[in-house]
Amino acid sequence: MTAPIEATGAQQEAQPDAVLAGLEGKAIQGRSLGQIAWMRLKRDKVALAGGVVIILLILIAAFGPFLVQDPLKYHQGLVDPTYNRPKSGFWHSGVSADHWLGVEPGNGRDMLSRIVYGAQISLLIAFLATILSVVIGTIMGVTAGYFGGWVDTLISRAMDVFLAFPLLLFAIALVGVVGSGGSAFGLEGNDLRKGVLIFVIGFFNWPYIGRIIRGQTLSLREREFVDAARSMGAKPGYILFKELLPNLVAPILVYSTLLIPTNILFEAALSFLGVGINPPTASWGHMLSDAVPIYNSDPWFMVVPGMAIFITVLAFNLLGDGLRDALDPRAK
Repeated sequence: MTAPIEATGAQQEAQPDAVLAGLEGKAIQGRSLGQIAWMRLKRDKVALAGGVVIILLILIAAFGPFLVQDPLKYHQGLVDPTYNRPKSGFWHSGVSADHWLGVEPGNGRDMLSRIVYGAQISLLIAFLATILSVVIGTIMGVTAGYFGGWVDTLISRAMDVFLAFPLLLFAIALVGVVGSGGSAFGLEGNDLRKGVLIFVIGFFNWPYIGRIIRGQTLSLREREFVDAARSMGAKPGYILFKELLPNLVAPILVYSTLLIPTNILFEAALSFLGVGINPPTASWGHMLSDAVPIYNSDPWFMVVPGMAIFITVLAFNLLGDGLRDALDPRAK
């Protein structure tokens, strides 16, 4: 029988120098998933730039109206009555120290003020509509993915119907009828139109995120932690809200960020077509519509609201792409 080998010398003699240096130095600390995602996001400078722009836009929408001029105030002295356009500035835009982005032709209203108030309208409608879509889509997607069977079939066919629905035509008809006058649900005027826009955009866009959440749930429901919860007698409601939803936060956050710019464009399109916010309340889409007849002679009035929409949508898309890369552990 072979005798056991006795260790000779100090135990540290058998350890690599790098390990010993680590033991003598600062202890290694574990990182949470949130910390790892933040480290990955910090490396993406483009996504961080998009996030900074979004924060600035939110601050402008929240506090800008207190700093700018009245967007409904006319400055007729700055408009040439003969040609119905501002008297000075490049492209006859009226840009000056008092009006940084010029004044509108015809009425002389300050463009900067109207851009700021338009940001408030666009972000408010887009954020609330996105919240509505995310809530409905998450509930429907998790329910369909977890229960399967006839429940999954019913919800999936409902998603197909909503995705095939002519949303733009329906929105034009509904907003035109409900928001044309009178009151409903304690709202009237532009408040009623905002509510209708939020409902139409949010309610009919939930299948996009619902299909994504359903696919993620189909994968998660086969994991060991779900089987362990079932074996311990956990009810479906507990598994849905305590086990599955926490693991769906990353895709919900990413696709919510990507859904907001889509809603901004949709609201601007409805306002451009004349079924959005009623004038003279400022709206980026309506400002584009007003600039269409004069863009050949005064292109500045189309450039300003167009750039506002472009920068906002681009910032949200860049941040959404960065979040997707940071929260996806399989991303390189």
